[in-house]
Amino acid sequence: MTLIAIHILQNHAPSNLNRDDNGDPKDCIFGGFRRARISSQSLKRSIRWSEIFRNAFADTPELLAQRTQLLPEMVRERIAKLDLADEVQMAIVQQAARLGKGDSRSITEAGTAEGDSTEGGKKPRKPKHTDTDAAQRVKNAQLMFLTTREVDQLAERMVMIAREKGLDTFGALGSDKLLEALGEYEPHAVDIAMFGRMTTSSPFKNVDATVQVAHPLSTHIVEQEFDFYTAVDDISGEAGAGFIGETTFNSATYYKYINIHWEELLKNIQGDNGIARQTMRAFLTGAIMAIPSGKQNSFAAHNLPDFVLVEVLEKNIPLSYANAFLKPVRAKRDESLMDASVAAFMVYAGPLPACFKLPVQRAIFATPLVTLPPSEGSSIQRCPNTGALEEWLLARLPGSAEA
Repeated sequence: MTLIAIHILQNHAPSNLNRDDNGDPKDCIFGGFRRARISSQSLKRSIRWSEIFRNAFADTPELLAQRTQLLPEMVRERIAKLDLADEVQMAIVQQAARLGKGDSRSITEAGTAEGDSTEGGKKPRKPKHTDTDAAQRVKNAQLMFLTTREVDQLAERMVMIAREKGLDTFGALGSDKLLEALGEYEPHAVDIAMFGRMTTSSPFKNVDATVQVAHPLSTHIVEQEFDFYTAVDDISGEAGAGFIGETTFNSATYYKYINIHWEELLKNIQGDNGIARQTMRAFLTGAIMAIPSGKQNSFAAHNLPDFVLVEVLEKNIPLSYANAFLKPVRAKRDESLMDASVAAFMVYAGPLPACFKLPVQRAIFATPLVTLPPSEGSSIQRCPNTGALEEWLLARLPGSAEA
């Protein structure tokens, strides 16, 4: 068993990277104190959609998936040029719309389910688009994580079934019979392999995630701050503000924790060691470089980590070091929040694996501004840059010469 852990300490200047339902930066109570927080979903999406992660697979885009409710429209595109009558094409699209959770009715982008009415006090949702064609796109009720190959397979199979059974029989197929006829499709995509997917009433195979991502927390107490801002009308000639508003923000040093189960990742990618290693390199780089995009046009808090610890453990026992900050750190006149966070982290994390008899290999990257405590002999490899950190990790994965 091989478990890879990534621990990151990262300071962000004033920002609102991940908002709650009120538009305020997300927060939580930890150790009895208010902390800044970023949701794990926000962090995962920022990694998955970062240029660094996606560019790693620029030559093999079929290895990347997309989340969408527009499966019926993707199927429609694939069958549009086939020699099929319009009513057959529509039947295939409508059957595709029934796949997934809540598969009893197809939904248009305008928000009205097939068969809905405004009687009985029920009103259809307002269209999201003013464009007529866009508003009439057929959607699934469930958001699904799909590869282009799976959509191709589904479209081909549906055409085959429609031709074999005829229009009336195909259109009347119930969910169980339809799923039985479609079979099951297994993804060959790196992001599904890492983050997993769950579908219901669908031919697309469920995949257990191999990556666990914690909610990043501030290592210290945080207080929300408010910015009162105005906008001036450029051409009215009137004095004063044309618009008045306010926004909430904070500034925090975050602890981020991520773990990846190597053998499960390899299994999810159908045993392709080369792609699994490529995925690990891209993911580590993305985890270090990617930043949530919330209100970045207003704050531009593009601050990269000052400290990264990567661990390779021989047992599948995840170990977060968040409790290093159970007591919030404080900045001092001669010690920054980052230095205080690194010191608290190393004091807590240094001996902890040995306390639980967990064999571990470790490597650290830190910027020059960080003061690292004395190393525990040669047990922690210090890497001069993130590239060296990536090479260190790849050399310790099963199947490597140094592993």
